[in-house]
Amino acid sequence: MDILSEVIGSIRSGRASARRITESGAWGARYPPFVGVGFHIVLAGTGFLVTRGGGSVALEPGSVVLAPFGAEHGLSHAPRPLASLPVASMGPEPPRPAPYDFEFLCGCYRLDRGQIHRFLRDLPDVVAIPPDDESHPHLPAMTALLRDDVAEDRPGTEATRAALLDLILVHALRRWQDRSGGGDWPAVTDAGIAAALRAVHDEPETQWTVQRLCDIAGMSRTGFVRRFTALVGKPPMAYVTGWRLTAAARLLRETRDPLAAIAQRVGYSTEFTFASAFRREYGLPPGRFRRSVQAG
Repeated sequence: MDILSEVIGSIRSGRASARRITESGAWGARYPPFVGVGFHIVLAGTGFLVTRGGGSVALEPGSVVLAPFGAEHGLSHAPRPLASLPVASMGPEPPRPAPYDFEFLCGCYRLDRGQIHRFLRDLPDVVAIPPDDESHPHLPAMTALLRDDVAEDRPGTEATRAALLDLILVHALRRWQDRSGGGDWPAVTDAGIAAALRAVHDEPETQWTVQRLCDIAGMSRTGFVRRFTALVGKPPMAYVTGWRLTAAARLLRETRDPLAAIAQRVGYSTEFTFASAFRREYGLPPGRFRRSVQAG
């Protein structure tokens, strides 16, 4: 079971956004913490990543700055204390005449509600990944596509933006994993547990029970619950509920399907039980969640 694919699937319920930013002179910006995952990719010029601990890391064209769970950080023309940097503007950037001293792309998934996947929280607050086009030749091509995509909004932009963010995040995480010496991304290698996870992912609408999942895994109930919890980080039915609600949040964002239809698609027999579970997980009912993310 590929955990990296699961991570990307879990953040798709968030709001995808990206923009190109140019800077000149004595520039700098501080990015406040947020719930989500984000990145910067340097297109031209040199600068520095500024971290909460006071460290600075030099950046060059092709460098990727990754904030796996939205930790506070800054970018600057020179090493500076993070607190001295002005808060970055989140709105559209006004046109700036060329040439620029520094040009970069920002991309992120903002989770209006919900939680960051636990594997992202296990990563460092923020990391700078130097260019490595030889080992990871696809990332520059995807960066060029995203740069073109953010140049103007066109039909299908919402779909292309999310797809490009997915691809860049996957390749950036792979590059970081290679450099950190951690080997491959963690995977659930237990065949029985992996089979149970695939079943839940493929059919969230099924009325899953621990016993049904045990049967798929080919394990005793006690052994399955113990092994599942150790490998996945939560008990089986808690995982089923979390995955159903993640899928529901994505459907609320991406479709106009009625709430009753979404409830059935993710395994709830009534709209009421779905709404109650969704409110517990996301802090507001599904209708309000949909209005808030579509307005944003």
